[in-house]
Amino acid sequence: MEKSLSMEVVNVCAAGIDVGSTSYFVSIGQQEDQVREFGVYTKNHQEVIQWLKSSNIVTVAMESTGSYWQTLFSSLQNAGFDVLLVNGKYTKNVKGRKTDVLDCMWIQKLHSLGLLSGSFLPDEQARALQSYYHHRQYLIRQSASYMQKIQQALRLMNLRLDVVLSDITGLSGTAIIESILGGERNPINLANLAHHRVKKSKSEIALALQGDWKEDQLFILEECYQFYCHYRTKITESDKKIEALLKTTLIGKPSLAELPEIKRKKRHKNTPTFELRPIAYHFFGVDLYQIDGISDGTILCMLCLLGDGVDRFPSAKHLVSWLNLAPNNKISGGKVLSSRTPKGKNKLSLALRQAANVIGNMKDHPLGSFFSRIAYRKGRGAAITATARKLATIIYHMLTKKVDFDPNYYAIEKTNHRKKNIRSLQRKIASLELSANEKAFIFQGG
Repeated sequence: MEKSLSMEVVNVCAAGIDVGSTSYFVSIGQQEDQVREFGVYTKNHQEVIQWLKSSNIVTVAMESTGSYWQTLFSSLQNAGFDVLLVNGKYTKNVKGRKTDVLDCMWIQKLHSLGLLSGSFLPDEQARALQSYYHHRQYLIRQSASYMQKIQQALRLMNLRLDVVLSDITGLSGTAIIESILGGERNPINLANLAHHRVKKSKSEIALALQGDWKEDQLFILEECYQFYCHYRTKITESDKKIEALLKTTLIGKPSLAELPEIKRKKRHKNTPTFELRPIAYHFFGVDLYQIDGISDGTILCMLCLLGDGVDRFPSAKHLVSWLNLAPNNKISGGKVLSSRTPKGKNKLSLALRQAANVIGNMKDHPLGSFFSRIAYRKGRGAAITATARKLATIIYHMLTKKVDFDPNYYAIEKTNHRKKNIRSLQRKIASLELSANEKAFIFQGG
């Protein structure tokens, strides 16, 4: 019986880095004297680079820890090293003592043996777009929190604007709130400020605006409304930055024909303030707006988080797996124990799930029957994931093959599903070993 096992060293000149908030532990070998600790300042980055170069290191693996890895990662890349950013779940050490020194040595060992795979990372220009996009999403969340505070202040005064208006910060709601802050208290005068397209009658809106005018809640209402308006202004400024950077990415890309006419999509409050469709068409080379259910928010997320990186995925299955939309099958003893999709915080996956949820609410969408079928069998959550996975596959083929969306795709999918059901029924009938009379009885409807 063998007493030792050997593995081939794939990366000979490899280093491993354990990233921390106040220090970096760098290992170039499996001896403790081959491990050094460095600080996190720019000067320390240069010290890490000099030590790695003096040790003839070519490739480096580092663990993605919060946002602490980003500056060191950029410094190492600019210095010419082949840097792998590794998900923390792939570098977990075996049970036992856990120290920073042992962690960086373990990362170095795994990288030397070729057992680590790097995460998908965009280029520098795309990273700037990501930063702007994440900041924009943060501003949207902040504005939403203040909108909830506005609604709470109105409700505590029994001004039930949320009952008669679908959006209290829309055109009608904004006019009424500003009038209240201006000193108007007459419910009829406030109701007359509502837009003529509001479904509720002016009399019902006036009833909803008969409340108890509390001084403390009026103060909170004014403060929160000012913050809300401030964040909406900042969102517009972020849109200008994103638009300018997106137009910069179009430099050098071939010009395309004019966009075909499509059904105009409804604009929402958080829709980008600039025309996104021409930019996306020029950037991707195909018009993704031809897919029903795809909104400006989904396209903006794709431009900022994916960019030109779709070509780095060998197949649609690889993209779906990166999006955490593929089943994570756990098999033991020849049986599938679990096939739940893995948890993750992929923003693009969330955008596709939101698009899938919209599709599930649409009455005449071609993917509606697919959504309903999955929802009936496994629930709405599984249907959203399955539909998002199908959308990702459609988008992948459009972007990689540079082809327009085929409207017959849904009909082909429906036909293939029908054929699959027929084959399944044929196998079931064959397994029953029915006689000729029994088959005739079944096919003639009893």
